[in-house]
Amino acid sequence: MYGGDEVSAIVVDLGSHTCKAGYAGEDAPKAVFPSVIGSIDQMEVDENDNPEKNTGAVTESKSKGKRKLYVGSSAMGYRRDHMEVIPSIKDGIVTDWDIVESIWDHTFRECLLVDPKEHPMLLAEPSSNTQQQREKTAEIMFEKYQAPALFLAKNAVLTSFASGRATSLVVDSGGGSTTVAPVHDGYVLQKAVSVSPIGGEFLTDCLIKSLESKGVKIRPRYSFKRKEVRPGEFQTVDVDFPNTTESYRMYCQRVIASDIKECVCRAPDTPYDDISYSNIPMTAYELPDGQTIEIGSDRFKTPDILFNPSLVKTIPGMEGSLDIASSARGLPQMVIESINKCDVDIRRELFSSILLAGGTASMQQLKERLEKDLLEESPQAARVKVLASGNSTERRFSVWIGGSILASLGSFQQMWFSKSEYEEHGSSYIQRKCP
Repeated sequence: MYGGDEVSAIVVDLGSHTCKAGYAGEDAPKAVFPSVIGSIDQMEVDENDNPEKNTGAVTESKSKGKRKLYVGSSAMGYRRDHMEVIPSIKDGIVTDWDIVESIWDHTFRECLLVDPKEHPMLLAEPSSNTQQQREKTAEIMFEKYQAPALFLAKNAVLTSFASGRATSLVVDSGGGSTTVAPVHDGYVLQKAVSVSPIGGEFLTDCLIKSLESKGVKIRPRYSFKRKEVRPGEFQTVDVDFPNTTESYRMYCQRVIASDIKECVCRAPDTPYDDISYSNIPMTAYELPDGQTIEIGSDRFKTPDILFNPSLVKTIPGMEGSLDIASSARGLPQMVIESINKCDVDIRRELFSSILLAGGTASMQQLKERLEKDLLEESPQAARVKVLASGNSTERRFSVWIGGSILASLGSFQQMWFSKSEYEEHGSSYIQRKCP
């Protein structure tokens, strides 16, 4: 048992797209930054690199040699020769623990300016997290950061707490994937968890390819300069950086395309087809290079991939993702399958409390469309109710907000996995403390 309630716990939600961190008891995270990092092999780093450009830089030694890692929004926004962009999490699983440690370092030392030794840590984890990953997390938190206490909480449970419910069906559509997880009395029913590889980043890639097929080229911010030739009139000049990696170019394109998606896309009221949406009014969007583009049916087609993954086959350039499209199921099917795998006694309650969470779930009209489709496909006796916060910030940060509420409760103090328990029982004890 951990009784250190005199200091605020730190709540960290490391997602596949962004990392959210802050103090328990607060309404929103203090720090939000990309969960990808920039990496340059030390052999390629210019020794005369300007120190002020190295914000968020971490040098680390690996068996294959040294590499320099760049973490955080400002560090990732600065283009560097030979810098590869590497994800920290893929399909909910940590791909490289050194990268995760550099993200945690940045969180504690650069963003929150705290000493991890002084604060208990509540970390959000995906419903599908493995025992090996949980034990590794505990080992790093207690051995490297010397945290006094730790708790690992499932994303779906935290989202449910954020809405004040102990039982609900959580539809969490984030950057890397979409997960449907039933929560009953504060526990995730693992047998009924359903995961789709279609998330926000996949939709962003579809939008990029669809716009490219119509002749719209999204130019990364580093690839041009704008000069004022007359008052109020600008000329765009291309800038060539031959040593820029493909992964960094794609990262910069995705940042712009993601903003287009958030500004103009909305889920269609009815299933998308080319004929019905061919004469839809165009919406203007100004790209960073000053070019104004008109977006028509793509505004509806891109979000509808969540409901009908086979639409990917109609997008030129997405041929490499046809396996994903054929194996993925639409949101309504995932919801109904998940509920049908639960006990009959709680199905009615799950149908009436479907919670939307995650950045992708903030898309306009998504709640209304999902509710409409479920009413058509669910059993007649079911009372379908899809719930989503009207505040997009709350929807985007629902996992973190749930962790903030949970870690600030006085009754939660006995739940912490303390450092003394770790030293006595080892990292495997995390399974008992955080079921």
